[in-house]
Amino acid sequence: MDQRRDEPDRNNSINPVSLYGEFTLTGNRKVRCAVSLTERDLIVQRLTSAPVGRNKVMLSLKDCVGCRAYREDDNADPAAYLAAHFYPLRRRWMSSKVSRQRAEHCFRLAVLQDPRANLEEAEKWARAVRERSARLQSLRRDGVSMSTLSRPSRMMLLVNPQSGKGQALTLYNNHVQPMLSEAGVTHTLVITERQNHARELVKEADLSQWDALVIMSGDGLLFEVINGLLERPDWEEAVRTPLGILPGGSGNALAASVHHYSGASLVSTEELLVSCGFLLCQGLVAHMDLISIHLSSGPRLFSFLSLAWGFVADVDIESEKYRHAGAARFTVGTLVRLASLRIYKGKLAYLPATEDDHSEDEGSGNNTTLRCNSQASSLAPSRDSPCQNTFHNSCHSNNSHKVRRTDSTPRRSASKAPGGPPDTLLPPLDHPLPSDWVVVQEEDFVLMLAMYQSHLAEDLLAAPDATSDDGVIHMFYIRAGISRTALLKLFLAMEKGEHLATNSQHLVHAKVRALRLEPHSPKGMITVDGEVVEYGPVQAEVHRGLARLITG
Repeated sequence: MDQRRDEPDRNNSINPVSLYGEFTLTGNRKVRCAVSLTERDLIVQRLTSAPVGRNKVMLSLKDCVGCRAYREDDNADPAAYLAAHFYPLRRRWMSSKVSRQRAEHCFRLAVLQDPRANLEEAEKWARAVRERSARLQSLRRDGVSMSTLSRPSRMMLLVNPQSGKGQALTLYNNHVQPMLSEAGVTHTLVITERQNHARELVKEADLSQWDALVIMSGDGLLFEVINGLLERPDWEEAVRTPLGILPGGSGNALAASVHHYSGASLVSTEELLVSCGFLLCQGLVAHMDLISIHLSSGPRLFSFLSLAWGFVADVDIESEKYRHAGAARFTVGTLVRLASLRIYKGKLAYLPATEDDHSEDEGSGNNTTLRCNSQASSLAPSRDSPCQNTFHNSCHSNNSHKVRRTDSTPRRSASKAPGGPPDTLLPPLDHPLPSDWVVVQEEDFVLMLAMYQSHLAEDLLAAPDATSDDGVIHMFYIRAGISRTALLKLFLAMEKGEHLATNSQHLVHAKVRALRLEPHSPKGMITVDGEVVEYGPVQAEVHRGLARLITG
């Protein structure tokens, strides 16, 4: 075949071809393809007969998670092989909606009889695909450069095997492990054994081993990790460790939020997992607000998702008995609680946010350079090692991996106490509020919900215009007097983020920088990131861009 006749125009100024070759498919050597690499796409065109409309495929390098070159064990075969892994958005079966779906393209390179020369050619292609893909991924959707994880990345992956329907390990084996391998991400799997195991682990771990900490569970495990990081003596550096989230629980609110920030359409269950896995492999790192929470007793807590009192907190905790139903537990819990709607008495006050607050940089905000841990450690997985679990718990036991303090772990400093940054907007909980705070006149409520991410659950878009680092708390409260039907309609509208458009006279939304709640009802529940905390007075303040979140 005349290669010059079939070779694309390399001088195309719009998207010039930088590499061109003719290879056969790995699974069928009779099928020959012309493969072209541009700055943005990998173009595969069949040169042999192909079904009409299927002879050419254009793959966007933005959808590529990895590409590798290799040789088979057969020494008699001089060929080298090129495998490229993509997760493009495709229309779902029998649906108009799209989701990310795996697409692998493997080629056999046998231009010469020299195995080394063939492998060098395959490696040249693989390197070029990875470099171009990384360049495209380093640009944020609005064109602003973001921080990226170092490549290849080393991640600690914490999995709660009991979260959600108890299928986290199965989902890891079926989806996460293969995807991370394709992306060249070396990771250590840690299976949590008990409540606060993750908190204790990250509090003592040598974080220089890892470029990121990834949580595969519900939102509760990330709550542990964040508070563990902020309890370290080196919390200022530790809290900048990039955090990744993979949905493995019932609520999966942060995972749904990360997917939403990518601009993709609504998905759930395993499709959400694939989307978040893809974003994790891209390794783009953004800032994330954290909210400090003060209770009547005990140390400060730090929250990344929500503070709830009343109806939402009741549903979250009381629906635990339906955990086997997965995300449907919240629907069941909502219907049960609607049947016996409660009214809560209390006092609510807040410090309103202004337009200046949205653009204000608080030192850890958007203009701060992101730096990912890259220091080597004797216990760290090698960057040259295969993409696999370097400390996999054998037989999925919960006892085979322990992380202990090493000599390189920073010791407690006498000049810096652990516990996070100081609060500048909150008086002591038993002191009067400043005059610039707004006190809500009503004292009878159905619920109060403070959100700092977009989603309250996989299918609840509670704060549609929230971003991970907007520097505000999106506070909602519903006054007493709303009917059960009207309340149900609000939650149904929330599935599409349309509850504010209902213009309900009972629903109030305000963007705030701080708030204080003083419950007067003798019984009730308050939750922070879905976890029950002490019932009583509580106040909160936003710390803009304090943490780092892998958002893709």
